[in-house]
Amino acid sequence: MTSAGILQIVVFFALILVFTKPLGAYMARVFEGQRTFMHPVLRWLEVLTYKATGVREDVEQRWTSYAASLLSFSFFGFLLVYFIQRAQGYLPFNPQNFGTANVTPDLAFNTAASFLTNTNWQSYSGESTLSYFAQMAALTVQNFISAAAGLAVAIAVVRGFARHEAKTLGNFWVDVTRATLYVLLPISIVAALFLCSQGVIQNLKPSTVVTTVEGATQTIAQGPVASQEAIKLLGTNGGGFFGANSAHPFENPSPVTNFVEMFLLLTIAAALTYTFGRMVGDTRQGWAIFAAFTVMFVIGVFVCYGFEQAGNPILAKLGLETSATAGQTGGNMEGKEVRFGVVNSTLFATITTDTSCGAVNAMHDSFLPIAGLVPLLNMMTDIVIFGGVGAGLYGILIYCIIAVFIAGLMVGRTPEYLGKKLEQKEVKMAMLAIIATSACILVFSAITTQAGFTPKGYWNPPGAATANTGNNGPHGLSEIIYSYTSATGNNGSAFGGLNPNTPWYNFTLGLAMLIGRFLFLIPILAAAGSLAAKKKVPVTSGTFPTHGPLFVGLLVGTVVIIAVLTYFPAVSLGPVVEHYLMHSGKLFSAILLGS
Repeated sequence: MTSAGILQIVVFFALILVFTKPLGAYMARVFEGQRTFMHPVLRWLEVLTYKATGVREDVEQRWTSYAASLLSFSFFGFLLVYFIQRAQGYLPFNPQNFGTANVTPDLAFNTAASFLTNTNWQSYSGESTLSYFAQMAALTVQNFISAAAGLAVAIAVVRGFARHEAKTLGNFWVDVTRATLYVLLPISIVAALFLCSQGVIQNLKPSTVVTTVEGATQTIAQGPVASQEAIKLLGTNGGGFFGANSAHPFENPSPVTNFVEMFLLLTIAAALTYTFGRMVGDTRQGWAIFAAFTVMFVIGVFVCYGFEQAGNPILAKLGLETSATAGQTGGNMEGKEVRFGVVNSTLFATITTDTSCGAVNAMHDSFLPIAGLVPLLNMMTDIVIFGGVGAGLYGILIYCIIAVFIAGLMVGRTPEYLGKKLEQKEVKMAMLAIIATSACILVFSAITTQAGFTPKGYWNPPGAATANTGNNGPHGLSEIIYSYTSATGNNGSAFGGLNPNTPWYNFTLGLAMLIGRFLFLIPILAAAGSLAAKKKVPVTSGTFPTHGPLFVGLLVGTVVIIAVLTYFPAVSLGPVVEHYLMHSGKLFSAILLGS
C-alpha cells in the first residue's frame, strides 16, 4: 500500500463521518413528521400525493398491514417493469428501435425482479437492449421506489425498537412518500446536475456513428444517463445505463466524479445509524452500530487494497515490476481503469458490496483471489456493513438481536436490547432471516454446479467432461457462488466471467433476489411488531450495555463468525484454493484441467 492511497481512503471516510450526524438528524425529523427546511418547498407535493392516492397521513398500520402494503406495492412495480420491457417496441423514446426480441420473457422476469428488489443485477447490456423509455419509466423510477421502500421498512423497524406498548409501526405509504420526496429526490437532482457538469451525458439522442482515426466505424451510445446514475448510487441500486457500468466514461468520467459517486453510495447508509440513535432516544446506540460498521469496512478495504497493490505474484516471478515506484503506481491493474487506479478501484469495490449497490468501476473478476474474496464476504454477511438504503440498518438490527441473545446465554440472563426483553419470537425471526438467505445462496450454487451449468451458462450432463467454455476450476466456482450471493444479497455486482443471460440463470437468480429481499425483510418486520408491543424494562446493574466497545466487538464478532461458519467450505474451494494455486505456480494448469 502507498501513503497516497491510504490518505485517499482516510479523506473519503472522514467526509462520510462529517455528514453522518446532520443527514441522520434530518432524516429523523422527516420520518417523525417534524418540519424541516425542505417543507416550504415540498410539503404541498406531499399533501397532494396523499389526496391523489387516498392515503390518510394520520392513520398508522400494524406490522401485518405494513408488510401487506409493501408486498402489494412491490408486486405492482414488478408487473410494470416487466410489461414495459416486453412492450418497449411500441412505446416512445426508442431511437434504436429495440423490441421484444431484445428482452425475452426470462430476461424480463429477471430484470423486473432485480429492480423491484433493489438488486439491479443486469444480465444484459443496457445500451444494446433497452429503449430510453424503458430505462427512464421502468428502471430509473424503480430505483427511486425500491430504495424508498427499503428506507421505509428500516424506519418501521426502528419504531418497533423505539415504541412501547404500541400496536403500530407507522404508515408504509406515508414513509415511502417522505423517503422519496424529502430524501432521495432532492439529493438526486443536485447529484445529477453535478454529474452533468462533469461530463456525464443526459440526452435523448440516438447512438452516434463515427469514423475513428484508424478509419474504422464506431457506434457511440448515448441517452439519459446522469438522471439514472445519481439515483442508482444514492439509492444503492447499482444498475448501469451501460454494460460497463461506472467504469464507462459517460457514467463516471473522472476521479472527481468517482469520489462523489462513492460518497453517494455510503452517505445515507452511514447517516441512518444516527437516525436510529435519535429515534430510539439514545444516540450512543447509533454510534455503536456506526463503529461496528467502521471496523468491518476498514478491515475489508485495506485487505482488498493491500492484495491488489501487492500485484500478481506470477508476473513478479516473470521479472515484471509490480511494486509502486516513482514512475508507476504498481499493483494489479488488470480490469481497472487507469484514471482510477488500484486504490479507487478497490475502495469502490468494497463500498459497493458493503452497501448492496452493485455498481462497479472495475471488473471484480480480474481481482486477485483474496482481493476478490473481500467483496464476496461483504455480501455473505447479508450486506450489513453499512448496507443498502434501509436494508443495512434493519439487517444489522437482526444481528444486534442475535448478539444480545448470545450475551444473555453467556451470563444466564434474559437478553435485553433498548429496554426490550428479547424472547422466542424475535430470536426465531432473526434466525429465519439469516437461514433463508444462506440456504438460498448455497442451494442454488450447489444445484448449478452439480447439474452441469458452467460459468458460461451452458448445460453439460452430470458426469460428462466440462467443456472449456469459461473459467473452470476454483475461479469458475467463485463466479457461480458470487452470482447467487450477489442476487440473494440484493447487490447486483458480478464476476465478469459469468454469462447469466440464459433461462436457467435468469430464472434462478431472479428467484434468489425475491427470496433475499422478502424472506429477509418480512421476519424483521414481524420482530419489530412484537417489540413495539412490549413494555419497557428498567435498566439494572445486570443489563448488558449496548453502546460501548464491548458491544461493538460482540456485534462485529457475531457478523463475522456467522458468515465464516456458514460459507467457509464454499469459499475455501474457490478464492482460497485459487490463492494458494497462484502462489504455488500451479494456477494455469489448474484452470486448464478444470480441477
